[in-house]
Amino acid sequence: MTLQPKDMPDFSFDAGSQTLSIPVPEAFSFDEALIYLTRSPLECLHQVADRKVYKLLELQDGPVLIEISEAGDSSVQLRRVDGKPMSPTAWEAAADYVRDWFDLRTELTPFYRMAETDPLLGKLAADYYGLRIIGVPDLFEALCWAVIGQQVNLAFAYTLKKRLVETYGRQVMWNGHAYWLFPQPQDIAAARVDDLRKLQFTGKKAEYVIHIAGLMESGALSKESLMTSGDFDTAERTLTSIRGIGPWTAHYVMMRCLRLPAAFPIGDAALHNALKERLNLPGKPSHDEIRVIFAPWKYWEAYAVFYLWRSLHPAAGKAASASEGHE
Repeated sequence: MTLQPKDMPDFSFDAGSQTLSIPVPEAFSFDEALIYLTRSPLECLHQVADRKVYKLLELQDGPVLIEISEAGDSSVQLRRVDGKPMSPTAWEAAADYVRDWFDLRTELTPFYRMAETDPLLGKLAADYYGLRIIGVPDLFEALCWAVIGQQVNLAFAYTLKKRLVETYGRQVMWNGHAYWLFPQPQDIAAARVDDLRKLQFTGKKAEYVIHIAGLMESGALSKESLMTSGDFDTAERTLTSIRGIGPWTAHYVMMRCLRLPAAFPIGDAALHNALKERLNLPGKPSHDEIRVIFAPWKYWEAYAVFYLWRSLHPAAGKAASASEGHE
């Protein structure tokens, strides 16, 4: 379900303008991507201005600030903002990151075909056509973000992430703005619990994040090993065996980082609210009721969840998915 069409070239590069164009599938909406990316003014790892996305990437050439914009209906364009040339390997890495981040490799035709005749999902698929699961390509960042988001509102989760990034991450200044890289595992592994408590992490969350950093720094945990583990259940078991990672956290990471379309964070509070609202239920549905509702969407649960999150705030771009990230 994550195959890129064989006739779609990876990218095209214009040496004169030092820009790289990535073709996008027909079922891709740059507008929907921007709505998701601007859902919080507290976001510290990218910025959006004038329909352009600015993202600091760690590439072969070091930290590089990339501008991502829409180029017609058929591609997105990448440009290094300082205009300096980059190696082919660095451009390829940047293109790979954006394809993963914007979920450009997923063939959504089967999802839309399934949703077409569904009384609940059909309207969502039509209203938000081209919405894709904006991801978190880096496993350490995805795990930290999921742990940070446990049992807190989204605004405070963003505040905690910002403090972590600005304490342990690296920055590049451009046009008076700071652009940040998420910390590497080695940046956090040596931290003490009290160090993170000063940032208003709970003691438990501080322990979890430091422990995860240690696992990743040692190589005991990696995205590559999870992706090549062979099956969905193995990835889930590996993640839930880690302190601080329960079923919701594991499935959230499987959904947004590992790109497993059957990932199903059934305990998500925003999902419960969306179903209650869309189905006019008197209260939040039970897990058993949710399983029945989702039964026709088997193997596409992650996308159904993402579209239901989007439905919570259909008119307010920066508030889209504002309740996402709660068990």
